Amino acid sequence: MTSLTVWTFPAADGADKALGLLRQLSKQQLISITDAACVSWPEGRKKPKTTDLGSLTGAGALGGGFWGLLFGLIFLVPLLGMAVGAAIGALTGSLAHVGIDEQFIDTVRARVTPGTSALFVMASDTVVDRVVEPFKETGASLLTTNLSAEEEARLREAFGDAPRPHHA
Repeated sequence: MTSLTVWTFPAADGADKALGLLRQLSKQQLISITDAACVSWPEGRKKPKTTDLGSLTGAGALGGGFWGLLFGLIFLVPLLGMAVGAAIGALTGSLAHVGIDEQFIDTVRARVTPGTSALFVMASDTVVDRVVEPFKETGASLLTTNLSAEEEARLREAFGDAPRPHHA
């Protein structure tokens, strides 16, 4: 089963510091990372800095389109107001169709605020107890949502495994 895990950190540089730990756990085969992204939100900034961590996983199975949509829903929607409500409702419904519901989005939005950071990790074959403990030592909090095989397939169909354009 695939899970979308969000590790939130009480400091803007916490997620960056935890990347080494994530790489180490992956090398030890305690977690099989499908895709990952990092969010850092320094105090005083209007919006967070987001980074697709495809380099951590090779090409990244889902790519920037998925992360862009998810981060847009989490961080930009409150800023856009009611004018785009119907379109956002449709997008939220699309993500709920792949196992990422509005409650999950709202929880992430409430936890990732100025002065904090987060690692977003799409993973499978995780040895949960061997991964959770080292992350707790970093001060991280865990949010997770499990995706069924069908939801993962729909997610890959929508965002991953699509042919990428080649630049000449």
